[in-house]
Amino acid sequence: METRTWAKEHVPALTALLTVASLALVFGAAFQRLPVEALPSYAGLLAAIPHVNAVVSLAAIGTIVAGVRAIRRGDVRRHRALMTASFGLFALFLALYLYRVAVLGPMEFTGPAVVRTYVYLPVLFVHIGLAVVCVPFVFYALLVASTRPVAEIYGTRHRTAGRVAASLWLISFSMGVAIYAMLYHLF
Repeated sequence: METRTWAKEHVPALTALLTVASLALVFGAAFQRLPVEALPSYAGLLAAIPHVNAVVSLAAIGTIVAGVRAIRRGDVRRHRALMTASFGLFALFLALYLYRVAVLGPMEFTGPAVVRTYVYLPVLFVHIGLAVVCVPFVFYALLVASTRPVAEIYGTRHRTAGRVAASLWLISFSMGVAIYAMLYHLF
C-alpha cells in the first residue's frame, strides 16, 4: 500500500501518536527527565535561545495571520506555504526550547512576588494549556492537508481543526512573547 494512502486512512491514529510523542518530549524536558548527558552545552547558544525564540514566535505569529488571510481570499497555495512555514517555525522554536530546558531547566521568574502570583503564573499556565491543547489540532490539520488533494480536503474537518489550531497558536505564541518580556526585559 502506498505510504500516502496509508497515512490518509490513519490520520486520527497518527495525530494521537504524534501528539503523545511530542508532549512526552516537552514534559520530559520541562521536568528534566530526558537523558541530556549526550547533549553539548554551549553557553552562548543557551543564552541566545530565549531571544531567538522570541523572534521565531513573532515570525510565527506573522505567518499564521498571513496564512489565515490567504485562505480567506481563496489562495490555497499561499495558505499551504504559510502554514507549512508556521509549523517549521514552531518546530524550530520547540527544538531550541527543549534543548535549553533539558540542559538548564525552566527559567525562574525573578520579579516581585505579587507579579509572579497574579500575572506571570496565570499567563504561564494559560500559555502552557493552550500550547498543549493546540498540538492535536495542528497535527490533524497538517496530516489531512499533506495526505489529500486540495479538492478532498474540503470534505474533512481540516477547516475546523485549522481554525482551532490557528486561534490557539496565535494566543499561545503571543502569551509566550509576553512571558519572554516578563522574564528577560521587565524584571
